[in-house]
Amino acid sequence: MELTANEGKTLEREVDGVNYARIPVRTHVITDADTITEVLEQYVRPLLQEGDIVFISEKAVACTQKRAIPLEDIHPTWLARTLCKFVYKNPFGIGLSMPETMQCALDECGKLRILLAAFVSVIGKLIGKRGWFYQVAGEKARGIDGPCDCTLPPYNHYVVLTPDDPEKVAANCAEQLGAAFAVVDANDLGVNILGSSADAPPKDIIAEMIRDNPLGQSAQQTPIGIIRQIITEK
Repeated sequence: MELTANEGKTLEREVDGVNYARIPVRTHVITDADTITEVLEQYVRPLLQEGDIVFISEKAVACTQKRAIPLEDIHPTWLARTLCKFVYKNPFGIGLSMPETMQCALDECGKLRILLAAFVSVIGKLIGKRGWFYQVAGEKARGIDGPCDCTLPPYNHYVVLTPDDPEKVAANCAEQLGAAFAVVDANDLGVNILGSSADAPPKDIIAEMIRDNPLGQSAQQTPIGIIRQIITEK
């Protein structure tokens, strides 16, 4: 098998003196008509080798769980329209900076928690600290993805929520494949490991292995990756 990276990405990465290949796995556009089981059997099973670690985008998992919501089905309240105006807009994603994604955060996390997160965020900004909003709001808010120009259709008109129980998903997928497994939230700003199987390396190590975000979910259609240690012949 020829190992190739996505365009603009690097195939190999060294962690603690060990070199790993991060192999992107191309799939069809995953929807709620798919199951993770079927997707893994079709695309990952034929590529697996002993010792591999499989990782999957949280967005792909959420889509199979019917947690991708069309924009027209979301009806932002006055509060959502107001709060989203104060969210930092970064160049790598919408986050909660649009009314529809903020409304989803309110629905997922509760109004009081989001209001508290917003208050703490204001305090943080006054003293030059960022990131306090998501520390209070939690992973369900952090993982909400809104549509942007590079989003693969049909999800350029959807809001995708954080997947349900990613730890259980990782455990079930690891048992199915007989390989360590992780559910990840990775972008060009950073990596967060939402769930990992018991036989997987520690989450901080997995995060380092994919720190540069080797996946691609727009035209690349590679929401799954395989981490494989590179053995150098002596």
